[in-house]
Amino acid sequence: MAAHFQADADAGAIGTAVEQEGYAIVEGLIDGSQVDELAAQLAPHIDAAQAGGSSFLGKKTKRLVGLFSRAPAAQQLAIHPLILAVADHVLLPYCARYQINYTGVMHLLPGQQAQPLHRDGRCYPFANPSPPTTLATMWAVDTFTPRNGATLLIPGSHLWNDARAPKEDESIVAGMPPGSVGRCHAPPVSRFPRRVHTFQDRAGSPPDQDGETL
Repeated sequence: MAAHFQADADAGAIGTAVEQEGYAIVEGLIDGSQVDELAAQLAPHIDAAQAGGSSFLGKKTKRLVGLFSRAPAAQQLAIHPLILAVADHVLLPYCARYQINYTGVMHLLPGQQAQPLHRDGRCYPFANPSPPTTLATMWAVDTFTPRNGATLLIPGSHLWNDARAPKEDESIVAGMPPGSVGRCHAPPVSRFPRRVHTFQDRAGSPPDQDGETL
């Protein structure tokens, strides 16, 4: 697939895919030992977390925020050279700087229903399509498959106007093995799920949801 890359891919090519398709997946960007370290650091926090929330956020989903203080391994993911290079490519043409706005984990439990297709990145009052304002990073701690609720994306939907409604048959499954990362333009139409570690880089300096710096 055009927006799937290996870990040694050029950051410019990945950034161009994000601009054109709205997403890119880089397989195997970290190795198994790094995935295991991250999972081990997160495990006690996930075990202690309570599932529940709105029907949209998931009544059978555990959510954690503020990962830099919970899992030191998360700090290194945020400053991975390829991650920063892609963020520079996508965001810096439109802003003087960007910052991490959110870090979190979504851990789906058996029986969790799928979210409806939706856009992320509503912190700016811009009509779509708009310049990129948010660049989401999803690190796969588990394998992403259709069976366990892998993220659904609609390629090119970041170029739609707000009147354009998504259809299920336009979506693709963002399948990837552990240690892979998905980068999403702000905002493609998507559906998120399973055990996933997320960052969001936002252009400019909107309020920081987590209060974290690195």
